[in-house]
Amino acid sequence: MVNNVKLGKNLRSVSIVGVGATPFVNVEENPKYRGLTNGEMFGYAALDAMKDAGVEPRDVQYFFHGSANPHVLNHCITPNIQVADWFGMRGKGSLSHSEGCCTGYIGLEEAVMAVASGAYDIVLSGCCEMGTGMPDGNTPDHMRVPLTTEVLFPDLDSIFDRAYGRYLGGGPGMNHDDWINYYAKENGLSADLVDDVLNRTSYHFRRAAALNERALLRTPYEELAKEAGFDDVWEYMKSPYNPKMTQYLRVSSNAPGADGAAACIVVPTETAKQFNSKPIEVLGIGASVLDSMVPHLEKKATAEAARQVYELTGLTPEDIDLLLVNDFILPSSFLAAEEVGYLPKGSGWKYAMEGRLAFDGDKPINTNGGRSSYGHAFGASGMADIYEAVIQMRGEAGERQVKKLPKHTMLRGFGGAQNVRAIILESGF
Repeated sequence: MVNNVKLGKNLRSVSIVGVGATPFVNVEENPKYRGLTNGEMFGYAALDAMKDAGVEPRDVQYFFHGSANPHVLNHCITPNIQVADWFGMRGKGSLSHSEGCCTGYIGLEEAVMAVASGAYDIVLSGCCEMGTGMPDGNTPDHMRVPLTTEVLFPDLDSIFDRAYGRYLGGGPGMNHDDWINYYAKENGLSADLVDDVLNRTSYHFRRAAALNERALLRTPYEELAKEAGFDDVWEYMKSPYNPKMTQYLRVSSNAPGADGAAACIVVPTETAKQFNSKPIEVLGIGASVLDSMVPHLEKKATAEAARQVYELTGLTPEDIDLLLVNDFILPSSFLAAEEVGYLPKGSGWKYAMEGRLAFDGDKPINTNGGRSSYGHAFGASGMADIYEAVIQMRGEAGERQVKKLPKHTMLRGFGGAQNVRAIILESGF
């Protein structure tokens, strides 16, 4: 029976019946993908999702295209128009949207609302980002030039309002240490202990990425340590081979830019099993947006979005079996986990130190490798998290399948400096 309370009054429930994703790569360094355009990458993921759902392009009634920054990264402002031919959607209704690194999660939200409202019955939502380079504006899209700091950092600055917003800075000036610094002081953690916690988090996420054929960085840290002449991996993690970039974050905490795409197909829950024997229902979505005038905005927006989605679904943190977090700021993985109740307050660092957040631990987080190892294709990364959630909930993740088949998964999306989404999925089989 469909529970309309989950999505709102008079709305029908919605389920994911297909997912698709490209590997996250650097197209210039990978001969197999060199020369691909945004449209071709998006089309790959879209057709992959259609195949998974057992539908053809003619069956899809509407699609959404997400990109964190289409103007800089695609040199266009309406990329949905440019990609439609690559997966058989010419002339179909579509919409492009951009919400920074939260784009992928909002892409699911948009698709859910389109189906929940009754406007459409089969909707595709996808995101693509060519995050390692950009067009020069004078040559075809596949002839890309490096995305330099001279372009990227001023562009990141533009997410802050100049008239009234508190200027926190973009690029290297962005306060990536804000939340972990607050947390360390609140819980009496030394800088050395924080370093150990983050190194172990990176280490276990790389273990997952090593088993994930779609991940950008797959070489285990033990191998990297041995190549550098270290017998002790933890000595390597604190060596000049893994230097600090900020007060706390090392290179292993970094979210390397990637090229990639991901997509999903959503339909009414009442028809979902006609498409896939293992549909994943979208139980609810919480949303919070805070501007840069608000101190510790990521922490506060995460708490509010989680509050909303628990209220919508009637679930509690104890019901969540798997958590996926946008962790382009690495400590967000366990800090957001505490804020949404998945981990006890003040204890997330202990779980990280003990390896309990790993894919084979009892509180798995970011089983695809997280941004530090899976790679970060900006707007596409959130949709790649949705892909990961679905295959884990179906039991199709192979060697990195979590121990307990998840009944409920939460995704915490964050990006554009202030956009946060908290999404709860439920296996419908």
